[in-house]
Amino acid sequence: MPLKRIDRRTMLQSMGAATIGLPLIEEMLSSNALGASKPDIPTRAFNVFFGLGIPAPLQQEGFDGVLEPLQSLSSKLLIMRNVDQIRCDEKGINAHYDGSSGAFTAEPPDGEAKSGGPSIDQVIRKSQYPDGLPEGLVPTLVGGTFFRRSRVGRYVHSYNMDGTVAATIQEKPRDLFDRVFGGVAFSGSDAKRRLRRSVLDTVVEDYRYYTGPNSPLGSSSKARVSDHLDRIREFEQRAFAMKHTNKSGPQLPPRSIIPHGGPADPGGQGIDITLEELSTEWRLMADIYALAIQMDRARFGSLTFLAAGERIRLTGDYTYNGEKRFEFDDSKQHNASGDQGCSHEWWHKFNEKKKNEALRAHAHMKMREVAYLLQALDNEDSREANGQTILENSLITISTESGDGRHNDVKRELSGVFHCITGANGRFKTGQIMDVGAEGIDVYNTMLKAFDSKDQMGPAQRESREIDAIRV
Repeated sequence: MPLKRIDRRTMLQSMGAATIGLPLIEEMLSSNALGASKPDIPTRAFNVFFGLGIPAPLQQEGFDGVLEPLQSLSSKLLIMRNVDQIRCDEKGINAHYDGSSGAFTAEPPDGEAKSGGPSIDQVIRKSQYPDGLPEGLVPTLVGGTFFRRSRVGRYVHSYNMDGTVAATIQEKPRDLFDRVFGGVAFSGSDAKRRLRRSVLDTVVEDYRYYTGPNSPLGSSSKARVSDHLDRIREFEQRAFAMKHTNKSGPQLPPRSIIPHGGPADPGGQGIDITLEELSTEWRLMADIYALAIQMDRARFGSLTFLAAGERIRLTGDYTYNGEKRFEFDDSKQHNASGDQGCSHEWWHKFNEKKKNEALRAHAHMKMREVAYLLQALDNEDSREANGQTILENSLITISTESGDGRHNDVKRELSGVFHCITGANGRFKTGQIMDVGAEGIDVYNTMLKAFDSKDQMGPAQRESREIDAIRV
């Protein structure tokens, strides 16, 4: 018996439907989608940044070292070593800031709140959607868990064509949730109304119909729709730290348990934080961000896990795959207080002839948390019409600020900067660690050409070099 075709975008008709998206269910697939016709997969590009970097010698160890948490996803990633970002150096400016501003732009900074050029995601956005994104999408979604705040380029990693920030960064999970789900547009109007109840209250009648006895959906699809909406409720409750127990919906939630704004960077001296506090905040942020992508509320943007030159004094047991790997206690292990007792200092003390145990543990932890986000986009809830996951279909570029960490050699610090990309729906070679030996600007422009972008990064008169080795 043939399936009754249901359009994904019009299945729920209420005003709030655009804010919650829908999972892919079998009734949304035409026969052609399962046959010879190529499914319509949206173009997406996101930049994922982590602070302080991975020293180039440690990258050479591959999955036997700090990159171990990425191994389970290795078939879907292209890890690039020996990427040179020296052109991003600006004399007299802190090297953390130069490297951070150059991530995803391959350009030095242009002031304290502006990049020297656009970021990868925004060039692709302009190329693929010259007339603007479809209605109902957040134009650019920028979020992050970070504390070092002296310059915007330390933590924002999505820039417009003129180098200005593409969107305000959301640093609290509740604010990120509100950015994605907290307002809906009236039909035919740009005006928005703030939702004073749970976002799910706006689709409750449609929900009851499509999961009830008169639903046109099969039992497996009804279950998937129900599970999908339950997940939204779960993240909403986590973000707002309270249960929706009455018709009036959520009140103002309590503040996040970790510092934000000025208190997050008191005089640049760093803050004390436990691994549990850090991981809990980040993972909720990552879950909400992934949910926004799964529901087709966001197609472009960036997410930051710890800022460039991050200053935190981390404590707590670090466990990976059920095994205790390290005990963080930065201040005690440095035998120092204030900024000198922060994890930041392990990078300045890096010595390839030593074990660098604390640095290795911090870098491994960063990869664990990045992998958490990637895995959230590589499960059954992220399966798309072509049979691949959102992780496989999207361009997710992962990078950082430094290939060394010591401030005594700019060429060494801005060479060998870690880069990793996903396949972008078959555009790039995944499943390998590649020594590209190229400038970041040439890597980025090769990536843009794979999307048929007419715009390129860097000076127009600069002779570019395509890195064919990364293309399928």
